[in-house]
Amino acid sequence: MSSPVVYLASKSPRREELLRQLGIEFTTLRVREAPGREPDVEEGARDAEPALHYVERIARTKATVGWQRMLQRGLPPHPVLGADTEVVLDGVIFGKPKDAADAVRMLTALSNRSHQVLTAVAFCWEQQMVADISTSIVTFRELKRDEIDRYIATGEPFDKAGAYAVQGRAASFVSRIEGSYSGVMGLPLYETAAALAGIGFPVL
Repeated sequence: MSSPVVYLASKSPRREELLRQLGIEFTTLRVREAPGREPDVEEGARDAEPALHYVERIARTKATVGWQRMLQRGLPPHPVLGADTEVVLDGVIFGKPKDAADAVRMLTALSNRSHQVLTAVAFCWEQQMVADISTSIVTFRELKRDEIDRYIATGEPFDKAGAYAVQGRAASFVSRIEGSYSGVMGLPLYETAAALAGIGFPVL
């Protein structure tokens, strides 16, 4: 049986790495984010929108937009994968930090606390849409301000939900993970494989 082939509606190198781990062949399908143009996917929670609803909505939107782009560009049809990862503390969504000060705020809040990492995956294929959510609990040890500053100076926190990368230098901050390590990275492999099998493309 040949490996499934998908379009990945994401620019995340972590998701590319995790798809390769499963042996899934993929082509990156970029959605529009050019300055001065309306983005294809408008991220940001709506008023009082629960975090679980938000991550699934964004993942489904990315998959849908990716499918539309595939059709518009006349590309060979394959399932389109959309995903979204958010860090949640006390019900508040911590997205990507806007700047260094925002990263300090997030990491200070996460210090010596447990938080949720929610990652939704969604596949669009013909008339089908299959989605699932991975929920993990990550516990940080106490972080001193000087090590937060040094970490931010590496540039790693930027473009990361919650201002940290568990597969990077921030691994030293994490005292415990309950759930999916790959989900915390940005693409839960169990849920991804199950969703793909659910639309008729088993990984093995």
